[in-house]
Amino acid sequence: MSDFRQDFIQFAVNRNVLCFGEFKTKAGRMSPYFFNAGLFSDGESLRQLAQFYAKAILSAKLEFDVLFGPAYKGIPLAAATAMALAENGHNVPFSYNRKETKDHGEGGNIVGATLKGRILIIDDVISAGTSVRESVELIRANQATPCGVVIALDRMERGGGELSAVQEVTQSYDIPVVSIASLDNLLAYLQDHPEMAQNLQAVSAYRASYGI
Repeated sequence: MSDFRQDFIQFAVNRNVLCFGEFKTKAGRMSPYFFNAGLFSDGESLRQLAQFYAKAILSAKLEFDVLFGPAYKGIPLAAATAMALAENGHNVPFSYNRKETKDHGEGGNIVGATLKGRILIIDDVISAGTSVRESVELIRANQATPCGVVIALDRMERGGGELSAVQEVTQSYDIPVVSIASLDNLLAYLQDHPEMAQNLQAVSAYRASYGI
């Protein structure tokens, strides 16, 4: 496996996008780490993030026709990833949705390329799966086919049942979910950094309690 996944973890740590401490999750759990992709908030960090998305897509050999970024976080991710793929010799169209349907000008709630063929959804993380569900419904309503989801980090953490949010999406829609990095990659990163032994212990314990 390419080491771009470890590079991504280091990149996220350097940008304070991936932090360690005590953080309360939406599920009410106290997590020893927190990932906030919204902190990739300048031009250079977005450029590098998009390159990682492109590497994950190319590594997974995903076949698709259009990139789709769900509003709002997915919009810059899809646009930047399309640019990164073009720099790697893969020029692909992209589109995104509006939260509210526009009733003037071009109208509708889709901006950019027409949703047709195989659509690859680009998002930051999958928590409850709401964004993916809405995207899948929108894509199918346009007579196109959702063919996969690409996210930045897979926490590999159980939801309400025995499956993780990522596993639930894969099972519900029969589409692959590809991540730039996962909890496995995070643990490997921590194992390679002895000065972070305390964080390794905390993340390992958290996984033992809530991991899939």
